[in-house]
Parts: sequence; C-alpha cells; structure tokens
Amino acid sequence: MSSCSLPSWLRSLRVLCSLLLLASRAVAQQAGDTLSADCPRPRIMEMCVELDARRAVDPGAGPLTFRWTMGDGTQLTGPVIQHCYQQRKSYTIQLDVVEEATGEVRTAEKLIPVDFTKEIVLNFRAVDTVRVGQAVTFDAVDSQLPLCKNVVVLWDFRDGYVTNGPQVQHAFRRPGQYAVRMSLRGNGPDACPSSHCVSRTVVVIP
Repeated sequence: MSSCSLPSWLRSLRVLCSLLLLASRAVAQQAGDTLSADCPRPRIMEMCVELDARRAVDPGAGPLTFRWTMGDGTQLTGPVIQHCYQQRKSYTIQLDVVEEATGEVRTAEKLIPVDFTKEIVLNFRAVDTVRVGQAVTFDAVDSQLPLCKNVVVLWDFRDGYVTNGPQVQHAFRRPGQYAVRMSLRGNGPDACPSSHCVSRTVVVIP
C-alpha cells in the first residue's frame, strides 16, 4: 500500500502519514469475468493522517505552539494531531508555528500535500437483510481505478441477474444468502490495471 506523497521535511520536524485505504490487495479478475476469482469483502476505509512535530524545537525561541490547517476547513493545535477526511480528494496541510514568548507567528512553516485520489478503491453499500421482491439499492460509493479511463461498474447478484452502473437497484426473487459481487473494469490506457472485485453477503428472507 502506498503512502501519501510528502516533500522533504525540516530536519527537526517528523511527520507521519497513514492512509488506510481499501483494495491494495484486491483480487484481479479476467476482464469481464465475475467467476474467475474469489472476491474478498470490502474493508472499512479510513482516509487519515497522523502528524508529529515534537522534534521541531528552536532553543533560541523557547516553547512553540503548532497550528495545523488541514485543508478541509478543520484547524487543530498541538505537537501531535490526528485527522480523518470525509472526501477522497487532494489536500494541502499548512503548519503555522507560534513563538509563545513573543507571539510571533511563523506562517506556513510547512506545507504538506496529501493525495487520496491515486489508490485503487473497491467498496459498495447495500443492506444486509432484505425481503423477497423488495428493491434494494447497491451503491459503489467512491470506488475507483485512478489509472483507468471509462471505468465500468459491474454487478453480479449471484441469482442469475447481472447489470452495470455505479448505482443500481435489484429485487431478489427467492430467499437465501447471496454473495453479491461488484467489479470495476477499466478500458485503458496501458497502465490501467486488471479488473478487480469485492463481495458482500445479502440475506433474503421470505
């Protein structure tokens, strides 16, 4: 799993970035084939960063206050902070440092780019239990193949019905447990990865 792209740091500033993303171990399928591989369950996505500035010291200035502007409207204070983002976008974090003895503000002491748009993400939303004949919405959430163009979302409901689209509806005709599969298929360019899939079980009751 790749980490976010970060610039060279101030010698005294240690910054850790943790992107807990889905699908780094997603199963590759043969193109267009929903039967060629076992599809794992989606995993919970967390788009989070952890920032640690405890080593950033300036003996001549004395104690420092660290102010973080996270790029999504959130502002945090402290030498160690954690923050999770709600949208899969690119952000720039700005660190301002305040000298407590003088009140001097060192604006934009560090600018930290964080990019959540370059990872393969496979996830979909659906209810766990439904009744026979009840229409259910299946939503591919923010699934993406970032290196691909013209990505198609494929659905196999494991009851003989297949369809495509980022958000679809389906009604099961018989009770049972169905391991619904969602696959992404990209149509190039050459760097575009193979199709991938995930599955989750929907229980259909009479």
